[in-house]
Amino acid sequence: MQFYILKTLITIFIITLEIGSVGATDKIQYHSLFNGRDLFGWTTTGNWTVEPGGILTIKPRPGEKGWQRYADYLWTDKVYDNFTLELEYKIPKDGNSGIFFGVKNKNNPVYEGFEIQILDSHNKTETLTAHDCGGLIGIQAPKKNAAKPFGQWNRMTIVCQGNHLRVKLNGEQILDLDVSTKIARDKPFSGYIGLQDHGLPLEFRNIRIK
Repeated sequence: MQFYILKTLITIFIITLEIGSVGATDKIQYHSLFNGRDLFGWTTTGNWTVEPGGILTIKPRPGEKGWQRYADYLWTDKVYDNFTLELEYKIPKDGNSGIFFGVKNKNNPVYEGFEIQILDSHNKTETLTAHDCGGLIGIQAPKKNAAKPFGQWNRMTIVCQGNHLRVKLNGEQILDLDVSTKIARDKPFSGYIGLQDHGLPLEFRNIRIK
C-alpha cells in the first residue's frame, strides 16, 4: 500500500511540474522585431522604408533585380533560436519574396539558412512544390495552398523548436516537420532572421517574435 501511495505522489508531482512548465511557456510574451517607425535592430543596403501606419515596404531602386543581392535583404542584428515568429505581408501580382531564419552567414543565406517562400500562387491548382507560397525552399512543399490573392494581407506564423518546424499561413497548418530528417545541421534554427529583397515591391507589418 505504501508503495502505491508513493507512486501516486510521484505521479502528481511530475504532472504539477509539467503544468508549471506549460504555464511558464504561456507567459512568454511576443515583442516587436519591427517598431513601426524606423529600421532600428535591422541591417540592409536595400531601399526599405517605413510608411504611415507602421508599414514596412521595399521599393527597389533602378537596376535592383534578382534575388542574389543578399546585402539588400533586411537582416536582424541579433541571432535567434527556439522562437515563434509572426508577421503579415502583402505582395502585388506576380510578387515574390521570402522569410529567412537560422541563417549562419548573411552572405550565403540560401545554403546556410532556411527560407519560407512568399509567392503570388493563390490560384495555382497543380501539385504544390517547395517553391510555392509557404514552402520550405529546397526541402518541403506546403500541405495546402493557403495564400490569399495578391493585394491582400496574409498572416504567417513560424515556430522553430529544436529540430522541429511548424508553419501556419492564414490560420492553416502548411508545414510540420523535423528538419533533421531532411538535412544534417547542428542547431538548425539558430541564426539571423531576414526578409528577402527579390527586386519586387512588397509590404510587411506587425513583425513580432517570442
